[in-house]
Amino acid sequence: MAEFEPKIVAFLCNWCSYAGADLAGTSRMKCLPNVISIRLMCSGGLDPTYVLKAFKEGADGVLVCGCNPGDCHYLEGNYKALRRVSLLQRMLPHFGVEPRRLQLHWVCASCGDEFVTVVNEMTNELKRLGPIKRESWMPAAEEHHAMAPG
Repeated sequence: MAEFEPKIVAFLCNWCSYAGADLAGTSRMKCLPNVISIRLMCSGGLDPTYVLKAFKEGADGVLVCGCNPGDCHYLEGNYKALRRVSLLQRMLPHFGVEPRRLQLHWVCASCGDEFVTVVNEMTNELKRLGPIKRESWMPAAEEHHAMAPG
């Protein structure tokens, strides 16, 4: 039987984290291949519904990476991301999802090694947690249609 390989959707800010991930790639650093990266102009622009949609669509974990506090290109976007991720982490147990499946990290543009460490540690933590149990928090499509008015 094949080992469980978690899927991680990573929302990366354009100015720091995406550049850090790019540096890791161009420097040929070894990083586990479990991440699908999505570039945002700022981590503060992450709509919380995108996180929930990622879980609904098959992600076992969601990673949000932004600039270090004080280094945000838009001044306070990373603080906005911190507040949103904290709120989502408090909501996730109500859906039967472990809060550790959503993580926020600060990764600067020159920190390719930090990006690799974050991805590898999160991947290994998700392997320990196992696959997400979607049936516990997402009604089956038939139930959803049955509950819809009209």
